[in-house]
Amino acid sequence: MTDSPLSIGDATAQMTAPGQMFEVERRVVNGVEMNVWKNAPSTLRQVFDMSLNHRSRDFLVYEDQRFTFEQHYRIAATLATRLQDRGVEKGDRVAIAARNLPQWVMAFWGTVLSGAVVVPINAWWTTDELLYGFADSGSKVIFIDEERLERVRHHLNELPELRCVVVLSEDPSRSARVGDDVPGLELVSFDEFLGDVDPEATPPDVDVDTDDDATMFYTSGTTGRPKGAVGTHRNVNANLMSLFFVSQRSTLRFATGNVDDSGASTQNAGLLNIPLFHATGCLATMTVNTAAGGKMVMMHHFDARRALKLIESERITMIGGVPTIAMQILDHPDFAQFDTSSVRSVSYGGAPAPPDLVRRLRAAFPKAQPGNGYGLTETSAAVCLNAGPDYVAKPDSCGPAVPVCELAIVPDDFEGDEPTDDLPRGPTVVGELWIKGPNVVRGYWNKPDETAKSFTKGWLHTGDVARIDDEGFVYIVDRAKDMIIRGGENIYSVIVEAAIFEHPAVGDCAVVGLPHPTLGEEVAAVVVLRPGAVLEAEELARHVGARLAKFEVPTRFFFRAVALPRNPQGKVLKRELRDSLIAEPA
Repeated sequence: MTDSPLSIGDATAQMTAPGQMFEVERRVVNGVEMNVWKNAPSTLRQVFDMSLNHRSRDFLVYEDQRFTFEQHYRIAATLATRLQDRGVEKGDRVAIAARNLPQWVMAFWGTVLSGAVVVPINAWWTTDELLYGFADSGSKVIFIDEERLERVRHHLNELPELRCVVVLSEDPSRSARVGDDVPGLELVSFDEFLGDVDPEATPPDVDVDTDDDATMFYTSGTTGRPKGAVGTHRNVNANLMSLFFVSQRSTLRFATGNVDDSGASTQNAGLLNIPLFHATGCLATMTVNTAAGGKMVMMHHFDARRALKLIESERITMIGGVPTIAMQILDHPDFAQFDTSSVRSVSYGGAPAPPDLVRRLRAAFPKAQPGNGYGLTETSAAVCLNAGPDYVAKPDSCGPAVPVCELAIVPDDFEGDEPTDDLPRGPTVVGELWIKGPNVVRGYWNKPDETAKSFTKGWLHTGDVARIDDEGFVYIVDRAKDMIIRGGENIYSVIVEAAIFEHPAVGDCAVVGLPHPTLGEEVAAVVVLRPGAVLEAEELARHVGARLAKFEVPTRFFFRAVALPRNPQGKVLKRELRDSLIAEPA
C-alpha cells in the first residue's frame, strides 16, 4: 500500500478512460440514453463460457460434494438441453425454489442457457406464497427441494402452465425422494432429469440478445403481493462489470488483492451465507464467482462454529452476508482456536451495522478489507460500494455509485418523470434517491401500473431517502416506506398488518421495526383491540404465522387502549410510534 493512494475520483477516471477495460460510453437502451460498460459481456452465455478458464478448480462445495468448474459446465449445459427436450422455449419461465445447494446453481445456468427466464423463489415463503410465485410467473418447469415440495405437492395441479417438477435432494448421499405421482405432471428427481452427462457437453445454440429477459426476482411491495422484477442479460452483466470494477479499483488504490503471505496469487474462496434466491446471493456472488473462478462453499444452515471450521479447512478468503453473520463469527467462544488468516474481505449489507463492527473486524481479521454496499432487487444488486480505508473513514456511508449509475436526490413535492437541472443539490440536500443505469430492470412482470409508478424514463424511484456528500458518497438516511430489514430479509409492514387485521379481535394496528443487537431490526406490532375483545400475543403470533413466512411474524406485540397517532390525512405516524416504543422501558 502506498503512502498516498490515488483518490477515488482519479482512480475512476484512469480506469474508465477510452481504451481501458472499464471504459464507459453513452448508449441508447430501449429508448433511454444512459451510461454503459462498453466491454461488458453481451449475454450470460459468454459469462458461463468464461468459467471454463478455471476448469480444474473447485467451484461448488457442499458437505461432502465437490464440483469443479468443468464438471459444473458440463452438467449445466446438459440441463439446458434437457429443458429444451421438455418443450422449454426462449422466454419461458423456469422457477427454482430451494435452499442453497450446488444443484441450485446448476439449475440457474441450465435455465438461462436454454433461453428461458430463471425465476428464483424465496425458499422461506409459505405454501400460499410459493404457489403465488409459481402461478404469477407462469413457470413451465420448477426445480424444488424436498422440503418445499411437501409444502406445495397437493396444489401443483392448480398451476395450469406447469409441466415438470424437478426435485433436488438436500442429502448429498442420495437422490431426491420424489414421493407419489402428481397426475398430469412429470415429477422427477434431479439426477433422473439430468441423466448421463457427456464429458464434452456444450450448451445448445440459442439466439439471445443483450436486452432479452434473463431473470425474475420477486420483491415485496408496499401494497399487495410481491412483484417479479424482470432483469435482462444486460442488467446482470452490468452488475458483474461493476463489481469487477470496484475490486480492481481497490487493488489500484490500496494494493489489495488475493495473495498469500509469499505474494503468490490464490483462488478466491467465499463462504456463501446469502440465499441464492436474493439478487445479492445470485447476481453479486454466484455469477461473479462463475466468471472469476472463485470457489463457493455452502452450508445447510448457518452455524458459527461450522463456519469457522470451513474458513480454516477451505481457506476462505471472503465472508459476506448481513452484519449478524459477521458478529456471530466474531462472538463465538472458539474463534481463537481456528486459523482465519486466509480471510481478505468481510463485506455485508441488507441491515444496519453497529458502528463498532468495523473496529472489531479489523482487529479479528487484520489482513481483511471490511466493506458494505447498497443496492436493490430492481438494480440487479450493486449501486454503491464502500470498502477498505474508504469504509473506515466513512462507516455511515454505503459508498459512491459505480460509474455507470446516475443518481439524483429528488424532493417529496417533485412531480416530474426525470430529474431536472434546477433541483437542489449539495451535501445537505435530503430527498428520495432515484437511479438510472444499465443495471436497472425493465419493470415488474405483468404489473404495468406499478411499473409506471416506480420507473420513469429509465429512472428507478427507490423510495429510499438519501443524501450525497461532496465526494459522491451516498448516505441512506431513511429506508423505503414501511420496510423493515430483519437479518437481511426485507419485510413490508403493510403485508404484516394485513395479516393481523384478519383476526376478528383486532380493531387497529401498525407494524414498525425496532433495533435489535444482532438482526438489525425486529418486527414489532402495536395493536388496538375491538371493544370488549381479549387477545394474547401468543395467539396473534400463531394467527400471523399461519399466513406469512416465519421471518415476517412479529416478535414483539404492544397492546394499546388508546388510538394510534395519525396525521390529518389519517396516516399512522410510524416514526413517532417507533420512537415511543424505543423509549419505553424493556
